[in-house]
Amino acid sequence: MKAICFYFQIHQPFRLKRYRFFDIGNDHYYYDDFANDDIVTRIAQRSYIPAAETLLRMIEEGKGKFKCALSITGTALEQFEQYVPEFIDLLKKLADTGCCEFLAETYAHSLSSLTDPDEFRNQVEVHDAKLHELFGVKPKVLRNTELIYCDEMAPMIHAMGYKGVITEGAKHILGWKSPNYVYSAATSPKLRLLLKNSKLSDDISFRFSNTEWDAYPLTADKYIDWIASTPAEEQIINLFMNLETFGEMQPRESGIFQFLEALPRFAAERGIDFMTPSEAIAKLKPVGELSVMHPISWADEARDTSAWLGNKLQNEAFEKLYSVAERVRLCDDRRLKQDWYYLQASDHFFYMSTKHLADGAVHSHFSPYETPFQAFTNYMNVLSDFIVRVEEQYPLSIENEELNSLLTTIRNQAREIETLNKEVSSMRQNIEHFNEEHLLREKNAEKKEEKKETKKATPKAAKKCAPRKKKADKE
Repeated sequence: MKAICFYFQIHQPFRLKRYRFFDIGNDHYYYDDFANDDIVTRIAQRSYIPAAETLLRMIEEGKGKFKCALSITGTALEQFEQYVPEFIDLLKKLADTGCCEFLAETYAHSLSSLTDPDEFRNQVEVHDAKLHELFGVKPKVLRNTELIYCDEMAPMIHAMGYKGVITEGAKHILGWKSPNYVYSAATSPKLRLLLKNSKLSDDISFRFSNTEWDAYPLTADKYIDWIASTPAEEQIINLFMNLETFGEMQPRESGIFQFLEALPRFAAERGIDFMTPSEAIAKLKPVGELSVMHPISWADEARDTSAWLGNKLQNEAFEKLYSVAERVRLCDDRRLKQDWYYLQASDHFFYMSTKHLADGAVHSHFSPYETPFQAFTNYMNVLSDFIVRVEEQYPLSIENEELNSLLTTIRNQAREIETLNKEVSSMRQNIEHFNEEHLLREKNAEKKEEKKETKKATPKAAKKCAPRKKKADKE
């Protein structure tokens, strides 16, 4: 039996304000709060909230037959908590249904998996903790930033405890193979791969309301017919897209919400089920191994990482950012670590892309800057101030190994001091206890002496009083 695996991505970065060269060293707050509030609130009202309400309705009306998955970055969750808390409540309701799976990913939607495994692991763990705090869930499947994946990452991801990864069904990787199966990772056979069906996903994401498209208008029954017409042996149709598709990229007026809500009915008529990613991995056997020698993603026609690291501007900013990674992880400054997360968002590098034609149009659509060079200049000004703050704590003149050694020594000394303080405290308590016992013994001894004196005095007094009593009786 064929099944559909729906996955929806939700991400919002903390956008930077205009930060001038002369602000470096003087202004340590980098974010455009007005823009963040305005954009997040607007998209939530137009897209996220009505889409989540639609998914909730589909689950309830289907009595658990409709299932889907969500991946929400930590930076998006923070903004929802701050600006649109009612959306968090909706997400909790979806989590409570048991039919909406929440996926793991990097907290800051970062590119750390391409350069810093320690940072990658840390961000995924922090993101998992955030999901558990808000929704009480523990992810089993990982969705890396922008579906980035390669063979080198597989052993690390499996070692972190995940059963599977979702990524792009890139043509240059698949060749003659179909994305409509479960595969095993070549470098970690126990790790399962779910691949996006790009054609069917993009029909909804990018072509749904395009009146020049030869398949326009796209209806739910027509779409399900396309899925049903795929070869019978193909197991799973992975439809991966941004949740913004519904209401933002494809406006409400296009009928996108009605299209989505009608899918389960037509799917049931054709005997097509819905599965979450973890269900697909558990129920379907892999048909073979898939090797991905170089990182792939779901961005642009190339389906590689050139959307973020395709020119000198992007690479210079990327290398400078991660040059201080070790130092930031060593510090205990909460504000510094928060800025570190926010500055890692892949969006900042996406805005610097100089790609042209169709890909360039997509990049410029999402960018708040007039040009990639303006995006680069603004980001580097912010990054320069950030690095100054890092250097104030851990000077860049000290090598990482030397710094680690010094910090290890300091931590060891701190532990020794803590141990000695505990010993001193324990000795003080023992002394106080000894003094209390000594005073108690002295008091007890005094009481015993008083009793002895009382006993000695009582008989003599009685003898003296006795004759007087007899004499009084006789009288």
